[in-house]
Amino acid sequence: MIVDCHTHIWQSPEQLGDGALTELSRPTVVAGQKMRLLPQADTANHLLASEPADKTFVLGFRSNYLGAQIPNEYVADYCREHADRMIGFAGIDPTDLDAVEQVSRVTQELGMKGLCICPAAQDFHPLDTRAMAVYERAAALHLPIFFYPGTHLSPKTKMEYARPFLLDEVARAFPNLKLVVSHIGYPWVDEALVLLGKHTNVYADVAALLRRPWIAYDALVRAHQFQVIDKLLFGSDFPFTTSSECIETLYTINQVAMGTNMPTIPRESLRGIVERDALGLLGIHLPSARMLASMPKQRRVQKAG
Repeated sequence: MIVDCHTHIWQSPEQLGDGALTELSRPTVVAGQKMRLLPQADTANHLLASEPADKTFVLGFRSNYLGAQIPNEYVADYCREHADRMIGFAGIDPTDLDAVEQVSRVTQELGMKGLCICPAAQDFHPLDTRAMAVYERAAALHLPIFFYPGTHLSPKTKMEYARPFLLDEVARAFPNLKLVVSHIGYPWVDEALVLLGKHTNVYADVAALLRRPWIAYDALVRAHQFQVIDKLLFGSDFPFTTSSECIETLYTINQVAMGTNMPTIPRESLRGIVERDALGLLGIHLPSARMLASMPKQRRVQKAG
């Protein structure tokens, strides 16, 4: 089974908050010309791009600090509509006064299977008391948490809160809580790899790195040499890339080393990333086909005009 553990959707790029529109529309060279291309993150494009994956995680996002909100109801509605393939993760901002209650609500009412948290874009230290209360509730409900770096979303994001080593104390305080360090903690890859080797329930996804083959190659070689490559989860980072593009990049990543004496990553390890049992590792239990058929439709969220 192929599980794409890291994708995004939104109704409008403005939902990503202050500064995100500028960052997302930086000039890109296409056919020798600079063009501004905003990624298309609507549900129709997402569904099409996810085709190679058997299951796909859809990560929500909210930030009071940036004024960002991709409604959890929007994510949940899409995932319920395609419940055989899509799995929703709620965007939770620990600075909300009712953040802990939100964790219970998105699980019980929206059927979300985990959380997505972004300290750098939400302006809190990962060990903030408010955040620790969210982790405690997530651990009690057996909800995995994706820690999204988000350092590129806006000039306002705080890189000092995105350092993977800050999660060491979180993992010590909640040893049974499943944590996923997105982007293998880039640019602090080594910190993330040490966490993976130290803590049984800490994982990382390869999302975003596969758009940059040299960076991905370097990170995967390090993971292999640290002997933690078996704790890497596949992720495409849609809408910036697709599952099929990322699978192809993974299987051809050793081309970077062709004609050199540089190390390569065993193909079996690359296959392991693509086909890893992310659902089992993260403790995600899905309803049966019969239960899915009997579920009522989640209320629709009106699309942004």
